[in-house]
Amino acid sequence: MARAASGSRRDPYADAVAEYLRIGEVASALGVSVDTLRRWEADGRVTFERRGNQRVLRAEALAPLTASLAGSDRSSSARNRFAGVVVSVERDGVMAKVELACGDYRVVSLMSREAADDLGLEPGVPATAVIKSTNVVVETEAVRGGQSARRSPPRSRA
Repeated sequence: MARAASGSRRDPYADAVAEYLRIGEVASALGVSVDTLRRWEADGRVTFERRGNQRVLRAEALAPLTASLAGSDRSSSARNRFAGVVVSVERDGVMAKVELACGDYRVVSLMSREAADDLGLEPGVPATAVIKSTNVVVETEAVRGGQSARRSPPRSRA
């Protein structure tokens, strides 16, 4: 049995989304029946792999399939659209944290609880993350001996 080298870093989200989804899970995510998916497979609209006696779909194939079902009657200036499936919803009294699996990407949105309730967001529900932002910046700094490697600007003395 192989062991990970000590000090190796493991992606904490690597196991968050299954590699394969069973046909029933795909049906739930898309809001269709298993029979509908079997008909779509016969028509060539979707291709399932066989694992033993199970029909399975690679997880990354779910987002494009969901996108192909989405109506194109929406108009928006937002160009960053990620079709996916809700994988978790954490609600408190006022806010909700919604996590979507969008192909290879994990998208997290913070919204009001009321908005999450109105949209009916629950695990397995197909949804699209629409991102419109003028500025997104994420930076880290190297740390040396517990101190930031970046020097602070000199203070002005009045």
